[in-house]
Parts: sequence; structure tokens; C-alpha cells
Amino acid sequence: MPERIAFLASEAPVAQTARAALIGRYGNCPPEEADVIVALGGDGFMLQTLHGINGLNKPVYGMNRGTVGFLMNAYSESDLLERLSAAEEEVLNPLAMRATCVDGSVHEALAINEVSLLRAGPQAAKLRITIDGRLRMEELVCDGALISTPAGSTAYNYSAHGPILPIGSDVLALTAIAPFRPRRWRGALLPKMAKVRFDVVEPAKRPVMADADSRSVENVASVVVRSDESVRHRILFDPGHGLEERLLREQFV
Repeated sequence: MPERIAFLASEAPVAQTARAALIGRYGNCPPEEADVIVALGGDGFMLQTLHGINGLNKPVYGMNRGTVGFLMNAYSESDLLERLSAAEEEVLNPLAMRATCVDGSVHEALAINEVSLLRAGPQAAKLRITIDGRLRMEELVCDGALISTPAGSTAYNYSAHGPILPIGSDVLALTAIAPFRPRRWRGALLPKMAKVRFDVVEPAKRPVMADADSRSVENVASVVVRSDESVRHRILFDPGHGLEERLLREQFV
């Protein structure tokens, strides 16, 4: 049973109120000294927490005090220690994004859910797609495209009509956003360790931004995406409510 807990909360009043109540009941310690970190908020705050503690190798148990709670457990104050002791761990590897801008600057970021390329002007984006050094699509005309992990496949990817990926499937989803040419292109399933490169065609005329879990880079010329197995995010779920079950349940709603 964990003895030292770090409670983190989003800025939402309901999350701050819950944090105060839990600290009053169980105490609190800094994340670097904790046995487990409890994140209070929605999925966005869970992603923020995982990025913020990267390198600490601490398990994170989320309780939903936000709008969306796919990565969160149900909220309860009374039985937290018992739930933490019984929780099951999922390990997620993020995507590593390396974006090169038109001005030559390079920006790197990690994404637990997806890396997206989105048009940033009135005209559709034109993207060239290369996978593991081999050109696979000369020109994709679209509002954008994204690479999704299994954990993120029910988020933006699913809204863009991409597939839901089982946890542990060792695949990534490449999904087009409103494709115009090839019209109705369905996207592709890629091996987890594939190295995907997007080149922006006519970036001055058709500007594109890149986004890694809501961290954006404007005016990109090219973006390289790959899975980073050196980074391990540990997420705790109540028994029977882990990511595999949630992904299955999402498909039968």
C-alpha cells in the first residue's frame, strides 16, 4: 500500500476542491518523493501530468474531475488507499516529434496521444508522406493528417474516422483529416517502430502547423514522427477498467 502520495489537480474549481479534501485526508508530498501521483482533472490534465513528471518513473493514478475521463478512474475519497493497492498498471510509449520550420528552426516534443499536422491558412495542405525512407504518397491534399498511438486512438484520431487500436497491438494509425485528394483515403496502419516523415508542399502558399498533444509549432516544412520506447509512462487503473477494456467498450457504444 503506497505511503506517500502527491496530489496534482487542474485549475478547475471542482478539481482544486477535491485536491484539498484528499490532502486533508491522506496528506501530500512532492512528486519526486511520492510512491504514486494522483492526478485530478480530465484527460487533458492527465497528459499534462505525464509530460510534467517525465523522467521520474512514477505511476500516475487519475481520478476524473473534468469533462472527459478516458484515462481517468472514477472519483472517490473514502477508499483511495485500497484502490491504489489494487490498481493495474499500463505502460505507454509516446511518439517523438521533430519538426523543422520554414526558417530552419527545429522543435522536438513528445506526444502520448497523437502528432497532428493541420492546415494553418485558407487553402488545403499538401503533404508528402515517406515511411522508413520510402516514399509512400507523393501528395495528400487535406485539412491535415495525424499519427496516433493506441492510447490516443479514441481521441482526435477517432473523431477523424481513424481506427481504434488495441493496447499492445504494436501499431500506429496514420489518419487523414478531411482528405480531398486522394478523396476518401482511409489512412493506414503502420508498425509501431515505423519512422514517418511528412514534407509540406508549397509551405509559403499553404502553411501548416504541427501539434504534439496540444503543443504547437507553426510554419513547419517537415515533421518526423517515431515511437520512443526509451520513455515509459506508467498509468494506474482500477481492476477491470484498464485501457484494453475501455478501448473495447468504446467500440460497442
